[in-house]
Amino acid sequence: MDRRSFFKKAGVVGAGAVATTALAAPAIAQANPKITWRIASSFPKSLDTIYGGGETLSKMVSEATEGNFTLQVFAAGELVPGLQALDAAQNGTVEACHTVAYYYTGKAKTWALGAAVPFALNPRGMNAWLYHGDRGGEGSQRGIDVLNEFYHKNGVHGLPCGNTGTQMGGWFRKEIKTVADLQGLKMRIAGVAGDIMGKLGVVPQQLAGGDVYPALERGTIDAAEWVGPYDDEKLGFVKVAPNYYYPGFWEGGPTVNMFFNQAKWDSLPEHYKSLLQTACQAADADMLQKYDYLNTRAIRTLVSQGAKLQPFSKEIMDAAFKASNEYYAEQSAQSEDFKKIWDAIIKFRAEYFLWTQIADSQFDTYMMQQQRAGTLKVDG
Repeated sequence: MDRRSFFKKAGVVGAGAVATTALAAPAIAQANPKITWRIASSFPKSLDTIYGGGETLSKMVSEATEGNFTLQVFAAGELVPGLQALDAAQNGTVEACHTVAYYYTGKAKTWALGAAVPFALNPRGMNAWLYHGDRGGEGSQRGIDVLNEFYHKNGVHGLPCGNTGTQMGGWFRKEIKTVADLQGLKMRIAGVAGDIMGKLGVVPQQLAGGDVYPALERGTIDAAEWVGPYDDEKLGFVKVAPNYYYPGFWEGGPTVNMFFNQAKWDSLPEHYKSLLQTACQAADADMLQKYDYLNTRAIRTLVSQGAKLQPFSKEIMDAAFKASNEYYAEQSAQSEDFKKIWDAIIKFRAEYFLWTQIADSQFDTYMMQQQRAGTLKVDG
């Protein structure tokens, strides 16, 4: 039974119970009050997958309430600039925003932990921690709840509402083989990742999605990371910086965030809060599934257009891992909020990567070998 049919049938049952249809309609109206909220997105409409997470949420909520709870999504720049979406939700200019928390590390480095930081978790691991906790079992606290202790201090309630999958390492004008090659390199890279890459000599630049290509084309920056093949193809980076590196070790499982103004969230009926939690989780899964589907074609297209796929060297990966651990120790010493959340993540990380190397890793490795051997081809 779909949502619309459910609500229609609920009206019929209510009418039968009181022997009059005249009393049923107001009861339904009271149960689903008319509310219209605005969501400021940090993304342009052209990036249909990541921007589309907000629209997916809006559609689900509207259908479930027969149009009584409306979420209007506005692209970056329509109401506020993309990197000011959180500010708008905090101060009540809008009721909610769809963004990525690491854009706001200028406020506090702790924000990044709700999205992605270098060498944390992959998408499945991040969602396991967010929805179920740091270790599992008695005494475990969901990552969502740990994060909201911090978010509530800053005037918003947060829920995961998207995941891009492990990202690519970005587009570079020249080949990057050693740490020495990173010295002075101007790179579009956001948040904590930018701080850590700065330790390796990179000069980080934070730019909204729509501003990246012009800066790369003009030579204002030397490199840029965005998301992955599908979005990167749309933005045209291959035309101006053909060296395409992987993996984006700073975004192993990046969560896209929905932040609600705290007062507005608190004012909602409980069943609307429950609906938003369910719909956000569905939109979270839907975005990851779309990227997994669309990136398979896009990576082939990019290679045909001249992209030179290359892995980061072990030297660079090892140096970045060491710099990351030093950075987390520094931040944990400075901020109790950062320490509490990071400690919860790394407790789960240790156990998660023990498990994933057993089943998934072995299966994936074998199937990758078959793909390279050509045994997965479909005849015709």
